[in-house]
Amino acid sequence: MSSQQTTAADHEPPGAARFRLGRQFRKPFAFRHWAFTEAARPYWSVFLALLSGAALRLFFILVHPKYVGDTGVYGTIAKNILLHRGYALNDPFHFTLIRLPGYPLYLAAIFEIFGMDNYNAARGIQGVTDLASCLLIAGFVRDHATGRAAQWALWLAALCPFTANYTAVPMTETNSIFCVALGLFASGRLIAVVRSRERIPWRWLSLTALALSCAILLRPDGVLLPAAIVPGIWWYTRKEAARLSWRAGALCGLLVVLSLVPWAVRNYRVFHVFQPLAPRYATDPGEDPLRGYVRWTKTWLAEYVSSPEVYWRGDSIAIDAHMLPSRAFDSPEEYRQTEKLISDYNENTTITPEVDARFAALAEQRVSRHPFRYYVVLPLARLTDMALRPRTELLTDALPLRWWEWSEHPGGSLLAICYGLLNAALLAAAAMGFIRRRVPFAAMLGSYILLRCALLATMENAEPRYTLEWFPMLIVAAAAAMTPNNPHG
Repeated sequence: MSSQQTTAADHEPPGAARFRLGRQFRKPFAFRHWAFTEAARPYWSVFLALLSGAALRLFFILVHPKYVGDTGVYGTIAKNILLHRGYALNDPFHFTLIRLPGYPLYLAAIFEIFGMDNYNAARGIQGVTDLASCLLIAGFVRDHATGRAAQWALWLAALCPFTANYTAVPMTETNSIFCVALGLFASGRLIAVVRSRERIPWRWLSLTALALSCAILLRPDGVLLPAAIVPGIWWYTRKEAARLSWRAGALCGLLVVLSLVPWAVRNYRVFHVFQPLAPRYATDPGEDPLRGYVRWTKTWLAEYVSSPEVYWRGDSIAIDAHMLPSRAFDSPEEYRQTEKLISDYNENTTITPEVDARFAALAEQRVSRHPFRYYVVLPLARLTDMALRPRTELLTDALPLRWWEWSEHPGGSLLAICYGLLNAALLAAAAMGFIRRRVPFAAMLGSYILLRCALLATMENAEPRYTLEWFPMLIVAAAAAMTPNNPHG
């Protein structure tokens, strides 16, 4: 087949393949003969990719199911919605705004249909949702690159263990990834129609706005998705349809903003505060965000392992000063000062205002001595750890948290290293796609990744799961890198 024929086949209008198949299967036994022809290979590829992806997700759901702290928070709110008609937490029962309403309402719907506390149903539905994300990513690549690139994208997404293992834990990540994938797919279709200078396609505009709105209502960092896609709608249509481009972008942004109004109104009526998202430190009005303690941890924390070993223990569990890394102290005197402060905290495992003030004073000393370390080196170190870590934090029953301690668990360390290399290979392939200018709508996808990096650099805890939402972009870029140049975007 010539290159011209290949290009035409790769970029045929949506639905053309289904029309051809419908004509072929009118004859008796046509499907049996067609299934073993060259034309059937792409369909077999899709079927096998989805089957493999389903098996991978089922493995994580059955073998490594997880119930973490955030699961309990979302579950409690969901049950209170059903039982007491209140968006609230327990011990004692009180209304809250520390979590956005998207995932609690999602769990409440599952509990209503499948039974209270049925987290296995949530895991199973998340497995199906994640496979739908794979199809949406492949569909985006198929629309704006080539059919071969779309096959690469589908296989990469279906067999990605870093996103698949989060289907086994009832948290927001799987649904957030779906919103990113849906936002990419719908906005790509929206841009394609607006480029034709015909009209604003309300179906794709509404679907794009729905995906962006749901992304925000699941997680506050979901605002990064409209921050990249809404300007992208204008940017990629401004030349072909100048008048429609800004209207499409403005309307999409307006619909997204309007979706936040009910939540903002509810928070103002209940708490008398303007809070359209969720608080930075997940605290209700009147609660102490422990800013001194948080700032102190930011003066030394650089890797994920310090979060469960130290950071998350604050205000509830005793802290072992020996678990602090050496960079947490600049002198023997500071070590003694820190050890005394932690010892005083451990007496009641409560960060009182007085203890928090002492943490704040210690943090101020460290920042004043090494401002470059605090504002540049450590944020970049945390971002690097989030991007490159082996991503085995949900597999602690099989893999070590301190994976680099080879002598303690050589088998687990080897598997973690393989995970890390696989993650690095995907990042390298995605980078190559951008460098070689093969990524469709590269500015829009790249800006989302850069915005996310900028946000993550401000975080005090280096959690790898905060990077999961950029995986649809990485998969698109990696698939584009593995195929010839595309003519779009």
